[in-house]
Amino acid sequence: MAKQIWKPSTMLNPVPVVMVSCSDSDGKPNIITLAWAGTINSDPPMVSISVRKQRYSYELIKQKGQFVINLPTRNLTFATDFCGVKSGKDVDKFAEMKLTPERASKVEVPLIRECPVNLECIVRQVMELGSHDLFLAEVVATNVDEKLLDENGKLDLHKAELICYSHGEYYPLGASLGYFGYSVTRRKNLKRNQNITAGKKPSENLKSTNRKPRPVSGKYKAAGKKKNNHSI
Repeated sequence: MAKQIWKPSTMLNPVPVVMVSCSDSDGKPNIITLAWAGTINSDPPMVSISVRKQRYSYELIKQKGQFVINLPTRNLTFATDFCGVKSGKDVDKFAEMKLTPERASKVEVPLIRECPVNLECIVRQVMELGSHDLFLAEVVATNVDEKLLDENGKLDLHKAELICYSHGEYYPLGASLGYFGYSVTRRKNLKRNQNITAGKKPSENLKSTNRKPRPVSGKYKAAGKKKNNHSI
């Protein structure tokens, strides 16, 4: 595989794309679309967003110390892009995109009702990095659309039809290729693979990903009995 060496860049793709809602001191809401957002800690649950100081939403988030991360769906792709290229100084993005600000449970910043998942966040630290400042925030509440829950109350996030961002383009998420730990799971325990690719058996799913089940050591057997708190 021949490769070229380029200058250093942020060539980390794909990444999640999120709609971050915030508000000014008078309670006027705004939305900024960001692709530089991520999970940074599990206990307490914490996330980060990276924002340029020149952006209108930067001062709103810094002064308020709160924001909400809203996960956009395929149907919200146009609104997602609009909220990333238009400034809240010039336009009411909620009104223009016909989005609904909804009261949050823990923060004084509205959710976007049309987004199926909303993370209410309180800023704990701000790090100056250069072109951007990094906001480190604790998630104090998570809102999930009940339509994403199955009959047992388990979350099926695939139903949300979330989107991601890669090198300047928006993409839908595709079919599942596997789940955390499936590469070390015994073939007879690969029942979850029946849902990965419609109409295929677990063994066929393994072939489609060019993987063969690996031998399972005693260490993995013991670990398999415990609840798995990790995620991909």
